[in-house]
Amino acid sequence: MLREIRPTIILLLALTLITGLAYPLAMTAIAGVLFPKQAEGSLIEKDGTVVGSALIGQEFKSDKYLHGLPSATTAPDPNDSIKTVPAPYNAANSGGSNLGPTSKALNDRIKDDVEKLRSENPSMPVPIDLVTTSASGLDPDISPEAALFQVPRVSRARNLPEERVRQLVTDHTEGRLGGVLGEPRVNVLLLNLALEAAAK
Repeated sequence: MLREIRPTIILLLALTLITGLAYPLAMTAIAGVLFPKQAEGSLIEKDGTVVGSALIGQEFKSDKYLHGLPSATTAPDPNDSIKTVPAPYNAANSGGSNLGPTSKALNDRIKDDVEKLRSENPSMPVPIDLVTTSASGLDPDISPEAALFQVPRVSRARNLPEERVRQLVTDHTEGRLGGVLGEPRVNVLLLNLALEAAAK
């Protein structure tokens, strides 16, 4: 019986070492050489301190900053372990809300968000990505339209000319990958850091 089991055990150990140890270590080493910034998490530093990642969104509440996509991520309720509470951009619990188009809670939230945004900028239509959450809840980018929609609010809060804020949005708009894939986008954290620098 041991003679029949031995090849299985040897194969299991060999595949475990190859796929569970050798392959991940090799890919990590190759990524570190070819794409060092991305392999380290695309971290963004300000004055020598890490302030975030270009790949993971974060919540900005102040009117001085551009706001990202709404995030539906949650965390365990500290008062009741069987419940959850909203925790925007919670990277430990990436995911969407799973609310469908007939959900009253979803429709009420979107309606409230649209009304709030219209009060901030009544002259422009509200961009869809400012009121809908992404599948991951962690997206760091918004559309150029969503960034431009927020220009009047940010301009007032920072006492900067709207033209200056618009120019910063234009400067931080990334095009389609290779001119074909994806949509134009603005990284919220990078633009907010540029706003901080412009206000000095």
